[in-house]
Amino acid sequence: MNILFFFNSVLLGVGLAMDAFSVSLANGLCDPKMSKKRTYIIAGTYAFFQFLMPMIGWLCVHTFVERFTQFQKFIPWIALILLCFIGGKMIIEGFHKVHEDIDCCIRLSATTLLMQGIATSIDALSVGFTISGYGFIPAFIESLIIAAVTMVICLIGLKIGKTASNKLSCKADLLGGFILIFIGLEIFLT
Repeated sequence: MNILFFFNSVLLGVGLAMDAFSVSLANGLCDPKMSKKRTYIIAGTYAFFQFLMPMIGWLCVHTFVERFTQFQKFIPWIALILLCFIGGKMIIEGFHKVHEDIDCCIRLSATTLLMQGIATSIDALSVGFTISGYGFIPAFIESLIIAAVTMVICLIGLKIGKTASNKLSCKADLLGGFILIFIGLEIFLT
């Protein structure tokens, strides 16, 4: 572990956090009055899963590689289904709010937050393969760095979303839903 290790870990964290950033942006758009505590819970959830997934991938390589490689082809499908489901739900709720003049501030449920956390970090499972040559401690440290970078990026995304939401009003649910569906398609296609 040296400076290059930390630099590469930060860059990897930035790359992996882009999906979580977009979902954070969408969540901020949908709840401009989100409390500071809630903001940290959301960003922390995404950071936790960005930490957990590379460690699971690393563990898979060191325990049952053959079975996991069969599962790997389903990862894009899982992300697509989860994000399209959540995004579609947001779009439907957004249309109801626009047409029925309902309060535009929604509350992100714990289940939805967990689904978002898994969906945005599931591609990080493959990072476990790239760090499989590391021992446990370097793999753990790299996963922690990825989580820290994700936390910062998600806090920024939530802040931007909350700020922009004031200008978008009830249309934020619609925009957020389309963003989630787009991310699901992007993960699936790439």
